[in-house]
Amino acid sequence: MSDLLRLHIGSKRSPPPWEDIKFRCAFTNTIYDVLKARGFKESDSEMEWDIFWADKEWIHDCFDHIHLMPKQKVNHFRNHFELTRKDLMVKNIKRAQRQAQKDGQPELARKFEACSPQTFVLPMEYSMFVEEFKLNQPQGAIWIMKPVGKSQGKGIFLFDKLHQISGWKQVPLWLRNQQEEQQQPAQRRAAAAAAAAAGGAAQTEKDDEEKANEAPEPYVVQRYLSDPLLVGGKKFDLRLYVLVTSYTPLTVYMYRSGFARFSHARFSMDAADLADAQIHLTNVAVQKHNEHYDAQRGGKWELHSLKQYLLLCHEDPSKVHDLFWEMEEIILFSLLAVQKVIIQDKHCFELYGYDIMISSDLKPWLIEVNASPSLTANTSNDYEMKFNLLDDLLTVLDLEKYLRGDEQHIGGFDILYRHGARRGPPPGSAHRAYLGCHNDRRQNIEYLARRYAEEDGLAAGDSSPSAFTSASSLGPSPGGAGASPSFHAGAPAPSGSVYPSPSTFNPVSAGPPGGGGGGGRGGGGGGGAA
Repeated sequence: MSDLLRLHIGSKRSPPPWEDIKFRCAFTNTIYDVLKARGFKESDSEMEWDIFWADKEWIHDCFDHIHLMPKQKVNHFRNHFELTRKDLMVKNIKRAQRQAQKDGQPELARKFEACSPQTFVLPMEYSMFVEEFKLNQPQGAIWIMKPVGKSQGKGIFLFDKLHQISGWKQVPLWLRNQQEEQQQPAQRRAAAAAAAAAGGAAQTEKDDEEKANEAPEPYVVQRYLSDPLLVGGKKFDLRLYVLVTSYTPLTVYMYRSGFARFSHARFSMDAADLADAQIHLTNVAVQKHNEHYDAQRGGKWELHSLKQYLLLCHEDPSKVHDLFWEMEEIILFSLLAVQKVIIQDKHCFELYGYDIMISSDLKPWLIEVNASPSLTANTSNDYEMKFNLLDDLLTVLDLEKYLRGDEQHIGGFDILYRHGARRGPPPGSAHRAYLGCHNDRRQNIEYLARRYAEEDGLAAGDSSPSAFTSASSLGPSPGGAGASPSFHAGAPAPSGSVYPSPSTFNPVSAGPPGGGGGGGRGGGGGGGAA
């Protein structure tokens, strides 16, 4: 799609801008294909590149020890884990919620609270969790445990009894030593005495101390979503893509396309099925081992198709539109929660993969955020979607210097938050959010390319304003009949919404009246990269 900008603008420059752009890439999947397809040159130098699609390990090990030139870009912020590690995400959301309450802004606090389910970090918050567990035990609550630093469904399990997680119970060191001494077999005491006599007492004591200090792997525990929205009796979650180009000021782009990931077994909350990961986890890494796995479709359904399905199935379409608006809302407030914590760097951008589930009452639940969403495709449709996503991302970054900087829509990306205000469809639109709408990415770029070529005096022949692609020919518009075309400048959020300003948690009023709408609630489910 970038060929349209090159055709109308780049090809008129000398030399063509893409010929001078160099890249490094730590992967050989779709992102590598996109970088090559745009005509960028691969660099084998450690530092001579314009963009580096790095792995997280390089960011952790090398980023603080190098100096980047102003034009260089890298695909992670230094401490991206403040949002993408499950326990740190919860900590930062709770901190933002407490700050809002302290500032006397209960509505803002509720927005942050709605970003994620009630979550506890074990073993640190084991006692607090036990109290909550006992309160919910009469209702037969099911809980889900997830390791804080793993993906693809690894280490996740469900439970309904406390003894099933006794390994995460925090016991004071002195009590652990006392209990171990009382339970220590006589023969072990004799062996320890013999070791001491042989001069090994110091080593034995050191080994015992290290064992006593061993802590269980940190996990998060959440109330499991036992009533998810089902399609054909199957559970699913959503993978959505969000691009952040700056945290100070916060600038967020939402990609219209995404997909639903389905399990291949009928959903069941029977006690005998709680241990069946193929029922409860939707990760492709888990589902591909199911005997009914459809390799042709990859267990995925395009987001636009899902939205159309939900609109057909529900008598009140406004509830579906509210759902997609609320999904954008919880994404935005999760980013606002870490805005002050993430280290801003003009060289950095981040493509996040958000995993969201929907309950049967059409409420979104944030599962987790991935700093490295899978860019490896398992079907041709999946490859096309990810290729287009990454091509549009590079267009937003504007390494070739085509854009003006104030665009509301760039390919499949729509601006969600900029200059302290949420953006969205103009007043009177049928949809409250662009998310899940028709992705007219090519028509949008063609419009921008022709318009900018005319403004720069580069247009020729049929590139006159009268020959520009008309609004009516750009495909379905999120606004519906009579609404502005999809490249229309996005409107600010309704004044009923509350957003913290860049420097404080004070709400800012934005845009014409139109009603607010609360954020989604959180819940359990399988997370991790696709």
